[in-house]
Amino acid sequence: MPELLTPAGLSFVSEYHLATLTTLLGDGSPHVVPVGFTFDAATGIVRVITSGTSQKALNARRDPRVAVSQVDGGRWLTFSGRAQVLTDEASVRDAVERYTVRYRAPRPNPLRVALAFETTRLLGSPELIARPH
Repeated sequence: MPELLTPAGLSFVSEYHLATLTTLLGDGSPHVVPVGFTFDAATGIVRVITSGTSQKALNARRDPRVAVSQVDGGRWLTFSGRAQVLTDEASVRDAVERYTVRYRAPRPNPLRVALAFETTRLLGSPELIARPH
């Protein structure tokens, strides 16, 4: 996969910042919540961990269109794609390990799932994006 982010963009998505995850409710209106996320530069995959019973997981199962946005002052990035709700142990463990590196170890949650999506559209501050999407 071609590079999506500049070195400054890669640094930005490794810093400790929360983001927002937007999913769609059944009536099509946006559901926006704060989340921690990780970005895999080699694959363009964004991951968010959550409870399988959360509204965001329910929404992503019904309509996979999602966006994750991180903002800090004038710097911002929005990753969009179609999420999969991953429930298998290996995928959830991988997402938790990535989250732990960026943020901290999450509290135990036997209902945890991972929302994962390949970035199909990227918007943001020009200095953070390697090529427009």
